[in-house]
Parts: sequence; C-alpha cells; structure tokens
Amino acid sequence: MENIELKRFWEQVKEDLIGVLPENVHPWIYPLEVSGYDKGVLTVVTGQIMGRDLLRRNHSEQMNSVLAKITGNQNARIVIIYDESAAKTLKRETEKIQKKVIEKNLKEQALENLSNMQSASNLNLKYKFENFVVGENSKFAHAVAMQVAQNPAGKYNPLFIYGNSGLGKTHLMQAIGHYTIFNNPKLKVKYTKTEDYVNDFISNCRYSKDSIENMSKFNKKYTNIDIILIDDIQFIESKSRTMDQMQHTFDSLYNKGKQIVITSDRLPKDIPSLTAALCSRFEMGLMVELAPPDLDTRFEIIKKLAIDNDLKFDEEALYYIAKHFSKNVRELEGAFTKVSAYAEIMREDLTLKLAKDVLKCDECDESLSYDDIVDVVASYFEVDKKDIKGTARGQRVALARHIAVYLAREITNQSFANIAEFFNKKHTTIMFGYEKIKKEIHNKEIAAALREIRQALKVL
Repeated sequence: MENIELKRFWEQVKEDLIGVLPENVHPWIYPLEVSGYDKGVLTVVTGQIMGRDLLRRNHSEQMNSVLAKITGNQNARIVIIYDESAAKTLKRETEKIQKKVIEKNLKEQALENLSNMQSASNLNLKYKFENFVVGENSKFAHAVAMQVAQNPAGKYNPLFIYGNSGLGKTHLMQAIGHYTIFNNPKLKVKYTKTEDYVNDFISNCRYSKDSIENMSKFNKKYTNIDIILIDDIQFIESKSRTMDQMQHTFDSLYNKGKQIVITSDRLPKDIPSLTAALCSRFEMGLMVELAPPDLDTRFEIIKKLAIDNDLKFDEEALYYIAKHFSKNVRELEGAFTKVSAYAEIMREDLTLKLAKDVLKCDECDESLSYDDIVDVVASYFEVDKKDIKGTARGQRVALARHIAVYLAREITNQSFANIAEFFNKKHTTIMFGYEKIKKEIHNKEIAAALREIRQALKVL
C-alpha cells in the first residue's frame, strides 16, 4: 500500500478497534502508529512496552477479529512492535504536555495567590489602571500614580491626591495597589479608609489588661507593610489622639522607606483642626489634584462602560448623559447605570430618546445662555463684557475670553460653529481657545477661576 492509503486503512482499523475494545484500553490504542501491511499482516509500532504487552496478552484475538472483518482475510493479524525512537518521541510529547499542565497549574495558583493578596489588601478589583479613563482633568494625576506604582517610595513620597468627591481618587489610589501586587507580589500593600483606621485605633486603645498588646498588634498591622493607601484623610479632623497615632504611623513608614499614598477632598491646609505636624508631613511630598472631567472625557467614560457591558448605543445618547451629569464621575456612572438597566430590562437599544425618557433632564434643566456665562466671567476677571466678545488682546481679556469659550462648550454642549457665531470669531479661533484651557486645566490660577465661575453659575 502507498503511505497515504496505508494511513487511511489504519485509521479505519483503529476506529473499529476503539468501538469494540474496553474504554480503559483506549489510551494504549491511540498512540499506535502503522508501519506496514503485507499478506494479511498489519504491523504497528508503539513507544509503550506496557501497552504492547497488555494488548498482546489480553486483546490480540479481538484485534485480529476486527482486522479480519475489514479485510475479509480470516488469517489476518495485527503485530505490535516496541520501537525506541517512538518511545523517545512519546517521552518528548509527554514532557511537553506535563510542562503545559504544570505551567497552567502554576498560573492558576499565581492568580489565586494574587486574588488572595488583593483581598487581604482590601482592594476592589474594578479599580485598576487599565479601566481608568484618562482625560485632561486627570492626565497628570494618572501619570504620577503610575510612577509611584512602578517605583514605590521613589521621588513622590508621600503622594497626596485631592479633589471633589467622585472624581476617581480612590480608583487611582487602588490602581497603584493592584499594579504593585501583580508586578511585585513580594511587596505588602494595604488600603484603608480613614474612618476604618480611626475605628480600629479607638477599639484597640481602650483601657484594658490587653490594651498594650492590642496597640502593638495595631501598629504592626499598619506599619509592617510596604505601601499604605489611606483614603479620605479629611475624616481624621478633630480627633486629636487619632491624629497623634496617624503621625506615628506616617513616621514609622516613611523612616523605613515605605510608600504612603493619601487622598482627600481638599488640601491639607484646608482641613480644619488638622495638626500642623500632620499637615507638614502630608505636604512634604507631591500633591496632585483631580479636577472634574470635561465633556469629552465624560463621554469616553460612559462609552467605555457601554462597550464593556456589550450595549448597543447611539453616541448622541451618551453625549446627552455626559452633558447633564458633569459634577463627578460617580454621578455620571449612576446616570448611565439607570439608563442601561432600563435598556437591558426593556430589551431596547440605548438611544437618545430612551436616555431622555429615563433621565428627564430637559424637564429640570435651567439652561444657561452664552450671555450668562460671559457676564460671570467678565465679573470674575473684572473686564468689560464687550472686550471678551471684541478684539481686545490684553492678557487678562484673552484669558477671560478663552475661559468663556471653554465654559460655553462645556456647559451648553453647543457646536464650536454656534459658539464662534456668538463670539464673532472664526471656528478655528474658538477651538484654539477651548483646547488652550483644556490643556492648562491643572494650572492653579485657571483651576481656581473655573471652580469659582462654575459656583457662581451654579453648575458645579
């Protein structure tokens, strides 16, 4: 027989053998390779001595019967030969399979260990760098957090992240922890809310016969680590004994070269009754602000949520949500969850009409005009409203004009062409002014101006 014909013949024989032989014998049949067929004798080779002997001893009659039936030759028989080269090939294949199994088991064990470490560190699995949407409002803070994750206790220690509630401070902080656990699992990470730290301290420092031992355990719990993540430090204010203990925790970690990351809704100097000692310690590292996301970033945040949830959506529906929920990311995600839940339950696509029907923002939207925005901006910068809309080129007027353009775009969600018509400027000029403020949103002067103007417009 030709090689191809011989292999096809053997596959037919092997299939019939599998059909008649006991299931526990199948592992010995599968590796058999055909060598030749001549005058009713089918020769097969194996690299398994035990398999050869078992088949010869217990199943030769059944095997010969199958071959005889296929060939029509009652004297046909199958001869099984042990082959050393086949044994070596089998050994290599077996070792490959074993290696894959070991690697799979090690990977599964590593993932289980990481999961346990993340649980022990008190981290939320959804707060990672890969699902943090970076915008102009968070670009610097994100870059710094990544630097800290890659080089703990390096240049930025402590790292103090501040900003209004719901902007992603906890997300960035915990992302540092997740990155460390995954890339440097030898380091111990601990995330704690300030409120939990306070309660833990109070429960351990109460006077009792075990109070000294309890405080020793408390200190080890918060200082026998490599990276500590302390969330919402503003809640420590007015708790003098806890602030003293926090100072001890801070000093112990810092002196041992451990990374400290802290979040707050305000700067240390703006936290009432915070001790000068703690304030100076928090300010000795790098302080970065998370500002409210602009319209484009808000859109990207909910677009990612829609994609992650396999939702069919119209982009105009997402822009509608992004426009009306500008205060913080938490509020934005809540609005999206409400709309997406309705879409899923009612089996509808996420359309603009659906978003409007569910959120009903238009019913309570006290829309601001361009004139309203320009009036407040002019008042803040103490310039003439006519100059903002005119051709004056003074530095203060130019800044006021750019901020007015930026807010007009952010608050009204109107097109650049529409805004350009109101300001009597070219479309490209308006876009330039908007992008200029967007890029400099972390500048302290600009950030403060935007914050106070928004407050005056009641659109924070």
